[in-house]
Amino acid sequence: MRLYIGLVHYPVYNKNNEKIASAITTLDLHDIARLARTYDVKKFFVITPLDDQQELAERVIKHWTRGYGSKYNRHRKEAIKLVAVVPSLERAVDAVAETEGEAPLLIATDASRQENRSISFEGARAIIKQEQSVILLFGTAWGLDKTFMTMTDHVLEPISGRSEYNHLSVRTAAAIILDRLVGRY
Repeated sequence: MRLYIGLVHYPVYNKNNEKIASAITTLDLHDIARLARTYDVKKFFVITPLDDQQELAERVIKHWTRGYGSKYNRHRKEAIKLVAVVPSLERAVDAVAETEGEAPLLIATDASRQENRSISFEGARAIIKQEQSVILLFGTAWGLDKTFMTMTDHVLEPISGRSEYNHLSVRTAAAIILDRLVGRY
């Protein structure tokens, strides 16, 4: 399996539908890294152009891979080793292309259905099973910028709950999506 994931902090929307760069949360780093390791994802890209946010993520990575945390919790170290901080989607694509020898297919996630670009979970599973390199992209804040989404090949169908309320945390959405795409059934 040649699956990569990206957590995009820019460009995303705030609650006023303005394009922003969102802040990194250490909970996202820890939980999504553990999720990536559990589902055998090759690399977890944290995408932010903000220097202070890159430094924060790098400090967390260093603590758990080379600092005290590496001795304290070897399981966390194993997961955090998958995290790579990059300033842009292009850098993540370049890193995958260098590793895999091909440009990856880009699949964005969104809480709303993108009628003309939507791919089902079944369709995405089939692509992943074909051993195509894929970066699955998750947005932070109030979702990925629409212009950013045009750079992707597909937009995964949204998670549908039992009510009209539809505002999952990115950690929760990522867990559901990865389980649906690459979980054992």
